[in-house]
Amino acid sequence: MNHLSVFDYVVFLIYFIIVSGYGYWVYWNKKKTGTSTKDYFLAEGSLTWWAIGASIIASNISAEHFIGMSGSGFAMGLAIASYEWMAAATLIIVAVFFLPIYLKNKIYTMPQFLSGRYNNTVSTLMAVFWLLVYVFVNLTSIFFLGAVAIETITGIPFNTCIIALAIFSALITLGGMKVIGYTDVIQVFVLVAGGLVTCYMALNMVSDKFSISTVLGALPVLRAEAGDHFHMIFHKGDKFYSELPGIAVLVGGLWINNLNYWGCNQYIVQRALGADLKTGRSGLLFAAFLKMLIPVIVVIPGICAYVLYKHGYFHQEMMDNGVVKPDHAYPVLMNLLPAGLKGLAFAALTAAIVASLAGKCNSIATIFTLDIYKKFINEGASEKKMVNVGRWSVVIASLIAIVIAPALRSFDQVYQFIQEYVGFISPGVFAIFLLGFFWKRTTSKAALTAALLTIPLSTLFKFLPEITKGAIEAIPFLNRMSWVFCIIIAVMIIITLTDPKSKNNPQGLEIDTKMFKVSPSFMVASVIICGILAALYTVFW
Repeated sequence: MNHLSVFDYVVFLIYFIIVSGYGYWVYWNKKKTGTSTKDYFLAEGSLTWWAIGASIIASNISAEHFIGMSGSGFAMGLAIASYEWMAAATLIIVAVFFLPIYLKNKIYTMPQFLSGRYNNTVSTLMAVFWLLVYVFVNLTSIFFLGAVAIETITGIPFNTCIIALAIFSALITLGGMKVIGYTDVIQVFVLVAGGLVTCYMALNMVSDKFSISTVLGALPVLRAEAGDHFHMIFHKGDKFYSELPGIAVLVGGLWINNLNYWGCNQYIVQRALGADLKTGRSGLLFAAFLKMLIPVIVVIPGICAYVLYKHGYFHQEMMDNGVVKPDHAYPVLMNLLPAGLKGLAFAALTAAIVASLAGKCNSIATIFTLDIYKKFINEGASEKKMVNVGRWSVVIASLIAIVIAPALRSFDQVYQFIQEYVGFISPGVFAIFLLGFFWKRTTSKAALTAALLTIPLSTLFKFLPEITKGAIEAIPFLNRMSWVFCIIIAVMIIITLTDPKSKNNPQGLEIDTKMFKVSPSFMVASVIICGILAALYTVFW
């Protein structure tokens, strides 16, 4: 594969200086004036709606989207966009129903909510789990996939890539949430601009191949040449049904996956926790609009690569030991970009990786400092001490992830593997939060049972066969999540109803329905998003 030219490195260097320079300036500026825990972890309510929305997307989008989702676009087509488009609808629900509850109860962290709503046992159990997942799964996988992507594109050795990513993300993370929030605005701009450039060039290659006069004219060609790649719903018998099982995408397990990720996830919700309700809601709505755009910059290029591959382009580059590797699609397309534009696309990929690393690191620092260190190690810790502990936890977590990351080379499908096994806990976590929000009677015993049951039940359903028309098959991942969620909800309800004390549960939340009212502008924007989604699923059903 081709590597970056001098001009590409100049473009990337400009991006690096702007982002790291701004992060460095804010870090030292805050160090001089002093930094409180609320300022460090939540930006002291100073993030604007556009900074909140951009930061949420920057923390969410990483190498697995550019590399993994483009690869899925190459292999299965537009259907993989369901994760992004349904997330837009999910963000509206989180903004309307979840965010008001968090803000009214002055929640900084998810374990803090669980402690107040249930008890310290449930809170600590989930805090430890989240830390383990964030460090050993999220952080490690981002380092690994990011380093592999950069190594593929630039030829820089894998270990050097990991160390460079760690240093770059640390420059941003050490300044706290305010630095992350505002540098994420730059990151998202670069991410979208670079992604659109790659998409444009991919469509341009298709239009040149088929002698189409306009770039947009390539879109009908894609649908004609890869008709099977323009379906949002897979039916039984399709080879990708197990990954996106039919109607479950619209009414089943994908909702559980998304609501847990976007509504009960520290490094996502944290961006809005330091703002007022109006600003937080606007930020989530902005993130929803950005989410609608992501498939354009990552999935469409993958489909372009598939059509070009069918017609004899870059067969060698897509191969690995004689096997076609869909995840090579995006790096291959990037390597076809002209000098300068390739540097911009590389900066976009790096922006996605670094912003995501910074987001995870800040959440690790927040949970460890406020829910472990402050609660169990040093109850009388000063503001300055806790901020320093948070910064050291970022360094240690990054070192652990760097050491472990190379071991992920042994897995064939790292992203899919992580997606599935992190999902083992999602049904239980979402059930605990959902009933904790909206059913005052839900007891701590029910929540603890749910936390302990979710992994064993998920494991059972993974190996429990599904008999379909005489054939024995594994139950699709999203369908397993639905079954486990329903069982856990039923168990929690039974445990709660059989406890007489639950009738007067002092830990139940007082819900005022007025807090769920939204402004007319929010309603109009939400209708527009839902209308676009309905149109997309109608056209590409």
